[in-house]
Amino acid sequence: MLPLITEDIKESLLAETIPDVAEWRKKMIHYIKEENPEVNALIIESAQQTSLDPKAIALGAYLTYVALERADKAETSVIENILE
Repeated sequence: MLPLITEDIKESLLAETIPDVAEWRKKMIHYIKEENPEVNALIIESAQQTSLDPKAIALGAYLTYVALERADKAETSVIENILE
C-alpha cells in the first residue's frame, strides 16, 4: 500500500520546486540516479520515448517520487512514535 501524501507534504514540495523548476529537476536527476538508478532510467527512457514534453514527464515523475518518499518517512515516524 502506498503512503498517504498529505497536504503539508504537497505544499512543502511545491514551495521547494516552483521557484526554480529547472534547477530542482536537474538536482533530482542526480539524487534519484544515486538512490534508485532503475527508477531514474525508467523516468528518463519513458520521457524520451513519447511525443510529450520529456522535461514535464520527468518533473511529474520526480515530484511523485519525492512526495511518496516523504510520505513514507512521515508514516514510519508516526509508527515509531506509537511503538515507543
